[in-house]
Amino acid sequence: MDSKDWKSVLGAAFDVPVPSDEELRAEKEAASHAPAGDALQQQGKEAVHVLIDRKNRKGKTVTLVTDLKCDDEALKDLARELKQHCGVGGSARDGEILLQGDFRSHVSDLLRGKGFKVKG
Repeated sequence: MDSKDWKSVLGAAFDVPVPSDEELRAEKEAASHAPAGDALQQQGKEAVHVLIDRKNRKGKTVTLVTDLKCDDEALKDLARELKQHCGVGGSARDGEILLQGDFRSHVSDLLRGKGFKVKG
């Protein structure tokens, strides 16, 4: 049984057009070349805050980067870069980046070097 057979049967069952393999490849290629969201460009002139926090963390210190105004993809890319620069773990969600440990100076320097306005 050919792979196009089940695709066409399924498409006919739900009355949906079935794209060809070439069309799928072209869509995938176009998506891979699309520019990723730039966190700095989305931030604009707003400042980000870099601070440490120990509350509700059993005494562990974390570095928080807050007030980021970018989409999830750009936020995760920026968090990945910060985590690699500091050599620590962390997470990114809801416009905040959390890094394990006190890395205020490292994070502030890197963000300023990228063009962000940093407070804290």
